Amino acid sequence: QVQLVESGGGLVQAGGSLRLSCAVSGRTFSSGVMGWVRQALGKERQFVTSTTWGGFNTDYADSVKGRFTISRDNAKKTMYLQMNSLKPEDTAVYYCAAGPNVHNWAYWGQGTQVTVSS
Repeated sequence: QVQLVESGGGLVQAGGSLRLSCAVSGRTFSSGVMGWVRQALGKERQFVTSTTWGGFNTDYADSVKGRFTISRDNAKKTMYLQMNSLKPEDTAVYYCAAGPNVHNWAYWGQGTQVTVSS
């Protein structure tokens, strides 16, 4: 079993920054992907970014490219999402997720709210 716990959400003004963390416990991964998915109120979940746990491949949604950076610390079993130049449209609940690929997220965190004020 895998547990994912997010932290670091909050309220920030447009143009500001936040860093989210996702701590992994239980079974660890040597393959597959981890990433972030967000869901704004009344909208479907949206892919944000992903990284391979055992390698260095990353992928970003076009809407966050150049502003968000995903990283991980395998020794600490923690994944991060650095969010810069935040916009009101980034407001959402951000979920940490893991699985064999980005089309099959097997594990989810509880989510953390990010609110960007204009």
